[in-house]
Amino acid sequence: MPEFRDTPLETCEFQYVHEDTVRRALELMPSEEQLYDLAELFKVFGDSTRIKILYALFEAEMCVCDIAQLLNMTSTAVSHQLRILKGNKLVKSRREGKNIFYSLADDHVTSIIGQGMEHVNE
Repeated sequence: MPEFRDTPLETCEFQYVHEDTVRRALELMPSEEQLYDLAELFKVFGDSTRIKILYALFEAEMCVCDIAQLLNMTSTAVSHQLRILKGNKLVKSRREGKNIFYSLADDHVTSIIGQGMEHVNE
């Protein structure tokens, strides 16, 4: 956890720092590693193709060919994006014979997508 500074920042425009508020926020601040991991997760959501794939999987389990057809992309391109999504634990897969079907990993992903759409539509 970063240390609290007893001296005011040189660039601070305020005459008074609310030390209790700053100290409390500092105590509740996640670790640098957790913040980095969170930022990396949000980077995954920063690609519209991956968002389209997640949104498609929000509605139904699909194979690579289904997603490629839906998004008018090659299977190779879809597979690449699915690898990234799976690596970040946003999608999961299951095998049925020779086919692999993808779905959202859990309710957290559904919630993130749903809340994101709510925010965009406000």
